[in-house]
Formats: sequence, structure tokens, C-alpha cells
Amino acid sequence: MVLLVVASTLFSCFSKQIKHERKPNILFILVDDLGWSDTGFMGSPVYETPNLDKLAIQSVVFSNGYAPAANCAPSRACILTGKNTPRHGIYTVGSSERGKTKDRKLVPTINTETLNESFVTLAEVLKNNGYTTGTIGKWHLSDNPLTQGFDVNIAGSHAGHPKSYFSPYKNSVLEDGEDGEYLTDRLTEEAVRFISHNKETPFFLYLPYFTVHTPLQGKEALVKKYKAKLKGDDRFNAKYGAMVESMDENVGKLLNKLDELGISDNTLVIFSSDNGGLASVSSQFPIRAGKGSYYEGGIRVPFVVRWPNEIQNARIDSTAVSGLDIFPTVLDIINEDNNYNLDGASILSLLTENKPLKERSLFWHFPIYLQSVNPEKEQARDSLFRTRPGSAMRKGKWKLHEYFEDGDIELYNLETDIREHNNLFDEYPEKVKELYDELQAWRAKTNAPVPTTLNPNYNLN
Repeated sequence: MVLLVVASTLFSCFSKQIKHERKPNILFILVDDLGWSDTGFMGSPVYETPNLDKLAIQSVVFSNGYAPAANCAPSRACILTGKNTPRHGIYTVGSSERGKTKDRKLVPTINTETLNESFVTLAEVLKNNGYTTGTIGKWHLSDNPLTQGFDVNIAGSHAGHPKSYFSPYKNSVLEDGEDGEYLTDRLTEEAVRFISHNKETPFFLYLPYFTVHTPLQGKEALVKKYKAKLKGDDRFNAKYGAMVESMDENVGKLLNKLDELGISDNTLVIFSSDNGGLASVSSQFPIRAGKGSYYEGGIRVPFVVRWPNEIQNARIDSTAVSGLDIFPTVLDIINEDNNYNLDGASILSLLTENKPLKERSLFWHFPIYLQSVNPEKEQARDSLFRTRPGSAMRKGKWKLHEYFEDGDIELYNLETDIREHNNLFDEYPEKVKELYDELQAWRAKTNAPVPTTLNPNYNLN
């Protein structure tokens, strides 16, 4: 009897050891242009996301989650390399000379449009650690993600948005479905196939949905639903609401498939957005501005992490975290040495043990221009640009902005002023100096370019 008990105990310990030796699957869902408050679990009074709401209850939800940049390409480059914008030089999509020439006081830094293959991506590291890697959806960083660590690519190219959300898609790397097939549904079907095919071995599925990026195209029944619900309230958008709900429905399909295959417990699910929501489409209230701005509306995003095997304490966490933290966290999970000179920090202990992170600052750098789309809704610094050349940083409750054209500095206390409405520059000169000195040191460390050349065509009629 004693021998049986001992044998049973040893087998139990051995089984637990086996369980924890199996590297977790990783499902990383990145939605395009989804705003911080545009889901039910983040407080949207309009858009319905029951599947994400259920996921949030099972997860750590970071109320201060940030994108590494305020628009698509740079944010994705940061997430996948773990390096901030000055290190790879991708600051925007296309040219850095956005807006009218006469309105740009400075000659902006030249933008890099393709991620250099010398950078090691998260997919490459995982592939080298025995993972099957796939990307399904918007790539946007080069012509072919298969050269940067992915075994499978479906729909991903340099394109930044779809020509149509309904088949025919006119996407050279995605076969058309039946006429009228919806793109978000199709990408989910492909993702389900990938997961099912690779259920026996560790997989990394990067699922960067094209939705909810423009063009705004939702299923007709859902568009009608939201038109009726909104009753003409122009703070929100019925087509956008339809796209959000379709995205949520498809996230539910993915989570159900993980349950059906019995692999949910050992699958790390990360859900986030590449940047803030487009303010001209959907109000980001109570935070200021939206996509393209370095006020909170442009960079604060939903950020959810679930891993049932290791995260037992589901909660809302107010720690400021960034998409830059994903790469080092995954390295920590797979016990890979961090020799990649990454700019984020592992949040694994915070997730699994609720262990606070060491105090640190988050930085953003944007030495270029991004023109306005709808000045009345964007709440930018001025009506001509969503962003002018500058840097921003957050440390604790403090947020500092610097603008290179005029040397102007803004300081906000986000605990009392999440809308970044009350500039405290004059009230806290010592805090301004402390943060500005740190910002300058960070720029020097990362060789961040600061444009100084005056534009000879500035203000010419």
C-alpha cells in the first residue's frame, strides 16, 4: 500500500513536471485601430463585445495599456522586434512629409518603410525554440513575412488596409472566397485551421486582423442594428460598431476552438490594438484625441492577457505596460536569455505573481508630421496636424510632451487629468526638469533623431 502511495505521488509530480515543461501555445490577436474604450469590458456604452467581455473576466486586463506608437506600421515594428521607433526608423506609413509643405516648419526625419531583415523578430526566436509560427492578416512591414520568422503567411503583405472587407478581396496573397464572404470571418477560419493542425506542438499564431481599419464596411444586418441603436449620435459610427461586433464574434470562435481542442489552459492569449482608435470615426472620450496623436487617445489601447495554467488571479491591473513588453515577456516564458537589446520589460511576474514592476518610464518618439483628418473631432494641438515632430513620455502619473518646432513642453497629471487638458508646466518646474532630462538621456541612448533643419518653403503662400 505504501509503495502504491509513493508511486502515485511520484507519478503525480512527474505529470506536473511534464505539464510545465510543455511550452505554451501563443495566440496574439492584434486588432487594427481599436480604441481604448471601444469594447464592453473597457466601458463602451454602445459597441457590444460579449466574447471579449468573457475573456476579460478570465484575464489580467491592463487599464493603462499602451501601444509603442500612434499608428500602424511603427507600432507593429516595435512589437515584433521589441525595439522602440528610433532603433528601426519606422515612424509612420509612407512619407514623413505629411500635410501641406507650407505648414511644416521643419524638414522631418526620413521615414523607413520596410523592416530590415537584420532585426530579429519574436517569430524568429519562437521558431528557433521549436514553435510553428503563423501570421494571418495584416503584416504591413515588408512584402513577405516568411523571410522574418513565419512558417505560414495568409493575407499578409506590405498593404496597410484591405481594398474590400467583402470577397473578392483583391489581395494578391489571399484567395478570394465566395462573393460576399467577410474578411474577418475568413481570417478566423484560416486561424482555426492553423490551430487545429498544430494542436500537438507549440504554436505561435500572430493574428493581426485588418479590422477595424478603414474602409468602414460591416455586415448589413449589424450596420442596421447600430444605426437604430445610435439614433444619429455622431460620437459613434454604425459601420464601425458592426465591424467591432464581427471581430468580437470571431474572437469567440477562436476561444471556443481552444476549448474544444482541450488546449486553452496552456495557451497564452494576448489581445490588444496597434494604436488608439480613429477619433474621426469613434469618440475616444474620456481620453484626448485618437490615432496618430501622442495624447492618450492615440496610444492607450485595450491590453488583455490570459494563460489559465499560470495566471490564476484574474483582475484589472493599473500598471502602465506597453506592446514593447510582449517580446521580453515571451522570452521569460520560454526561458530564453534576453540578449536582444530590447526596450520593454518582462511582465511575467506581474502576470503570474502580481509582483509589481520596478519603476520605469515609457517613451514615444515621432520626428515627423501627420496631417489632420477631422480637426473638430481629433482634439489635436492644432487643426493642421494630428501630430507635429516631438517626443512624449510617461512616468508614474506624469505625462510629458515635447514639440521640436517651438520647444514647447506640456506636463499632465494623468491621475487627475486623464483628458490632458490642464498643462502643469508652470506649476511643477522641478518635475518638468526631471522628466525632460530623462527624456533627453533616452534620446541620446537610442540615437533618436531630432529634426532641426528649417523648411525653406514654410509659410509661403
